[in-house]
Amino acid sequence: MKLVNGVLLCVLMLVVGCGTSDVDESAAAPQSSADAKPFVATTEPADAIPVGTARELVQGEQEVTLVGRIGGSSEPFVDGLAAFTIVDPKVPHCSADEGCPTPWDYCCTQDQVKGNIATVKVVDDSGKVVSGDARQLLQVKELSTVVVHGKAKRDDQGNLTVAATHVFVRPSE
Repeated sequence: MKLVNGVLLCVLMLVVGCGTSDVDESAAAPQSSADAKPFVATTEPADAIPVGTARELVQGEQEVTLVGRIGGSSEPFVDGLAAFTIVDPKVPHCSADEGCPTPWDYCCTQDQVKGNIATVKVVDDSGKVVSGDARQLLQVKELSTVVVHGKAKRDDQGNLTVAATHVFVRPSE
């Protein structure tokens, strides 16, 4: 599991940064192979804490409820898995008037992302990461605000990963 987390983190770190996106946003995302019902919360869990606070408080492995915005890199979703990164809502993302084609990569505030980011993996009852595309499974996109509940774990490098059993998607503002 540590190897998978390490590889996932390395891949995510490689794609972090400003730049243009060659992704056709009108193209349909791959279909999810999982039924979303077991994972999608219909009401927002109470007492969610921001990602940055969780990074300060979580030691070892513990149950958490976090709130964050999907992003942190130009490609925050993991292909083929219901997994993505979230950033503390207090960190401002770039805006279109700043000339940033991918505001969810936080290129304008990347220095604030490192201490305010977490990886979320949607897991089934056995703890296995759900296969498929999180965008389809959860009906989310970059910069969607989500509240996730599950087991949080810190690795040896201090990275925070949440094995989420439930995800609530806040309506767009």
